[in-house]
Amino acid sequence: MNKLLWMRCFVRVVETGSFSAVARELAIGQPNVSRHIAALEAELGALLLHRSTRQLVVTPEGHRYYAQARQALDLIAQAEADVLGQHNPRGLLRVACSPALGTEVITATLPAFLERYPDIELELRMDDGYVDLVAEGIDIAIRGGELKDSALRARRLGNSERLCVASAGYVARHGAPAATADLARHQCIVYTLLGGSGAWRLSDGEVHVRGRLRVNSLEGVRRAALAGLGIGYLPRWMVADHLRAGALVDVLAGHAPTFSPVNAVYSAARLLPLRASVFIDHIAAVFAATPGFDGVAPALP
Repeated sequence: MNKLLWMRCFVRVVETGSFSAVARELAIGQPNVSRHIAALEAELGALLLHRSTRQLVVTPEGHRYYAQARQALDLIAQAEADVLGQHNPRGLLRVACSPALGTEVITATLPAFLERYPDIELELRMDDGYVDLVAEGIDIAIRGGELKDSALRARRLGNSERLCVASAGYVARHGAPAATADLARHQCIVYTLLGGSGAWRLSDGEVHVRGRLRVNSLEGVRRAALAGLGIGYLPRWMVADHLRAGALVDVLAGHAPTFSPVNAVYSAARLLPLRASVFIDHIAAVFAATPGFDGVAPALP
């Protein structure tokens, strides 16, 4: 009886969503993975997974057990590293971020990071939607806005300056708003994941905007603004080159800048592995050196 192996099989099946992938990873054969998880369920007296030929669903009991089992495995790994003196960051690191942030800022800095830490493997998941860190086995997510989920911890990476921008052609046809309240009378490109109500929180208050176009990606908002379809509300780091080239115009230039916090968030129920900690340090340094960020990087809680 090897309960630790049973636990490891279950945790990795939840994180990968695949029995065969775990079998290859642990080199034990797919039938053995199934038997180990069945033995774990029998030992616990609870069904942890619903399996079919087409899908794998974690039960509520499975989610609760996964959170504790993942933490236990992390503690064991940390204890082994402490005893063996293996303090070099190693292993697979899963990071989630928006496609815009991943392609515009993070990816270009990865060669230096991976060269410095040759034993780390990195899986970068770029998705504009919400990612459940625990359910999907994500170590870190880079997110904008204030932390609202008490099951997560966060390290502030900096504050991202946001601008209201439009193409020079749009401004020539419709003019530029003289004040934030004037935005309500313009065609604004609504980023639906920022809030479907179209409420833009600016430095001097909140304004409810409207527009004929609604987009669920920041890259879509940028391209729509470049095409002259309206005013977009975007991070400076996404539009800096276009502003310099004159393709986009800061339509509220001269107004007080608006900043939105950017955090590295991770599960409060799991021990943060060293590989994740050094990646957060890396990204904090990147943001501090990136125009459009007011870099702030306090210690991890």
